[in-house]
Amino acid sequence: MIDNASIESLKSTIDIVDVIGNYVELKKAGANYKANCPFHGEKTPSFVVSPSKQIYHCFGCGAGGDAIKFMMEIEKLTYPEAIEKLASMFNFSLRYTKGSSDYSDAKRVLEAIQRWYVKNLEGHTVAKQYLKERGVSQNSIERFGIGYVPDGRSAMKFLDATSLPRPQAVEAGVLAQGEDGHYYVRLVERITFPIFSPSGAAVGFGGRTITNHPAKYINSPQTKLFNKSRLLYGYHLAKESIYKNKKLIVCEGYLDVVMFHQAGFTEAVATLGTALTSEHLPLLRKGDPKVILAYDGDKAGVAAALKAAQMLAHANFDGGVVLFPDGQDPADLIAKGQSEKVASLLRDAKPLIPFVLEKIAGGYDLNDPRAKEAAFGTMKQFLSGLSQIIKDAYIPLASTLIGVSPAMFGAQARPERARQNFSQPRDDVAQLSILKTLLEKPELIDSVLDVVDVEMFGGYASLFSALINEQKDHPHLMGLAVDESLKVMSEEELQAALRNVLIRHYEEKLKRIPHDAQLPSSKKIYLIRKIKTEIIPRLKRGELVVSETDI
Repeated sequence: MIDNASIESLKSTIDIVDVIGNYVELKKAGANYKANCPFHGEKTPSFVVSPSKQIYHCFGCGAGGDAIKFMMEIEKLTYPEAIEKLASMFNFSLRYTKGSSDYSDAKRVLEAIQRWYVKNLEGHTVAKQYLKERGVSQNSIERFGIGYVPDGRSAMKFLDATSLPRPQAVEAGVLAQGEDGHYYVRLVERITFPIFSPSGAAVGFGGRTITNHPAKYINSPQTKLFNKSRLLYGYHLAKESIYKNKKLIVCEGYLDVVMFHQAGFTEAVATLGTALTSEHLPLLRKGDPKVILAYDGDKAGVAAALKAAQMLAHANFDGGVVLFPDGQDPADLIAKGQSEKVASLLRDAKPLIPFVLEKIAGGYDLNDPRAKEAAFGTMKQFLSGLSQIIKDAYIPLASTLIGVSPAMFGAQARPERARQNFSQPRDDVAQLSILKTLLEKPELIDSVLDVVDVEMFGGYASLFSALINEQKDHPHLMGLAVDESLKVMSEEELQAALRNVLIRHYEEKLKRIPHDAQLPSSKKIYLIRKIKTEIIPRLKRGELVVSETDI
């Protein structure tokens, strides 16, 4: 059990504003803070947090309590679990009267394994040489706690020798357990980058291969301590500069952060192998900084910057976008001694809203009336998410970029009439949603090509072909990427959509076969029977039938 005095000491240490601010965007309202309630849907803020009383209360649904109660409700935890979660978040050591704590043991595993990783790096020439070639100084290695994990057997031996319990090592994300019950090490033969909570508590690791493993980077799995959608790499080291300079730089990788800091840009942080999401917003909001997105200038970087800039603009952030040219990333430029060029790029960051508007306009062939109409619809949808004053300020730029009258963006305009997309009538949202899903999840393309042919997408066949050929700068694919009305499907939903595509394909085939003069009668009978009695029934039963080339 957790010692009661320890609980009271924790309560006196934490600030409820910091706790709730990790989950909800709080805005100052006199002596208190207000927000939209996270426990029920509302448009007008009725959720109030009192720093003086260390409580919260929602005047809409009646929810209320202290920091522990909030943690119990928001994370669906028991009372002891909520206390341990808070202790981990704020790097507070709890005392126990008897028994042990999963959080305490997991934290102990992370701290011990981190020290071991650091020690391993000291004796590993190849890993040290890699860091040296990337321009990482010894001071940066020590500041960020960069280490190295050797083979799995050594890691397991270390855990056993130090009496660190394997189940808690699984809880910490250091080990995993296979279906046969055997434990194995998650990170093997990788340079390690420890990930810390904003308060400086170790919560997980990122690992960079030096053995040409197909997965260049691997992160710790989601655990009770580690939620990658709410954490930013390097934030615990950057927060002082962020608060002081009112600036925050978001980049794409661990080494970018390390090199930014090494060059004096100590406001830099990075997402953890995932896109910037709305769950990051409370952390980004702290200190009310100007947010600069510093991404690679390749296709993936542009797409990620566009989505992040849209989200930040709609959340009323001030900031801009820097796309690093010629396929280089910030770490490369800094390692080459071009820190002043990096500083210049950051100073000249394109403001968020103009960046979004220009990329939307550039994603369409504006000489094609239908594509121009689609660009207008996408742009109007983006502007509609801004406050009226901000929207009015940017309508002239939007109208100039796509060559329409500013009056079209006024209240009399009807966006639903401008939602015709690409070069085809938007009569099949399902097919476009499949393409949008594959654009967001390219790892699924091969499995889709196993069951359907490009031609089965009819009017969207050329778009599908561009997608599988990775023509991500294709204007219609760019339009697809920013079209928020299309859903990104789960694998289960994707399979259902593919079955529908196949069913429609074979139903259309049934209509054409009788009129195909190139087919002999015997072949027609065979095909009709096979489609009617075998293929379509199997598809309707939920089987994903592989496309047959002879049909």
